[in-house]
Amino acid sequence: MLSSIISAVVVGLIVGLLGRLILPGRQNISLLATTAIGVVAALLAGVVLGGRTYSKNNGGIPWLSLLLGAVLAAVGIVLYGRSRSRA
Repeated sequence: MLSSIISAVVVGLIVGLLGRLILPGRQNISLLATTAIGVVAALLAGVVLGGRTYSKNNGGIPWLSLLLGAVLAAVGIVLYGRSRSRA
């Protein structure tokens, strides 16, 4: 259970950082918010792809899931940034 939570946080951090890399310019968002958005994006990517994210041909790295998660994280970061700028 604890390892699953740690894995989700690590994958969320990676996905969130990839999402920030996709976006041009500087984002005024904390690392904690980036990680939280990344975790949600990674979970959504897993749900959208139906758990079919691993392949025996690529050594078990979920490339499609990471790519979709990064795109979802970029969208989440933009939405979060817009909601924070209005407040």
